[in-house]
Amino acid sequence: MHLYSTDGVMAEHARRSAPDECPLLHQFMAMDMEERWLTRSPRAMLETFHWFQGECFDSIVEDLLEIPAGRPVIAEGFRLLPHLVAPLLLVSRRAVWLLPTPEFRRAAVERRGGCGRGFLARTSHPEKALQNLLERDRMFTDRLRKEVERLELSSIDVNAAMTEQDSLTQVRRAFDL
Repeated sequence: MHLYSTDGVMAEHARRSAPDECPLLHQFMAMDMEERWLTRSPRAMLETFHWFQGECFDSIVEDLLEIPAGRPVIAEGFRLLPHLVAPLLLVSRRAVWLLPTPEFRRAAVERRGGCGRGFLARTSHPEKALQNLLERDRMFTDRLRKEVERLELSSIDVNAAMTEQDSLTQVRRAFDL
């Protein structure tokens, strides 16, 4: 079994990208932390966030094609957008989207140190940056939910009360394992 995380290769994909192929990514990279997380509305952040728009998805496909044939692969990450993945699936039962509740997202950020550490701490107002990030992510999850439903794909709502075992049980159920 091979686990491929799109999160783990974001920096590499950014390095491999060209500004004309991934304009939103290169605009984001040129911004300072205030521009990224404070001066734009969560809606603008959502609409211009490169990964949410599918930029560098071809790099994900290239990486997956390098994995030896016949080896089972679990690919995970928020960059696997339903409308981009669906045409690649032979059957819809080969994919499931985990849709985090706002409470789950907040808990995940807090487990990583909240707004006191990491990139949010590098803004002039970390708490406001956190609120913007969480609102952007809420809107993104709402968009994913609608897309998954429209494409008749599987999804699982993930909330802060769920254990890792609960999530695993639901994924197994989704794949009839």
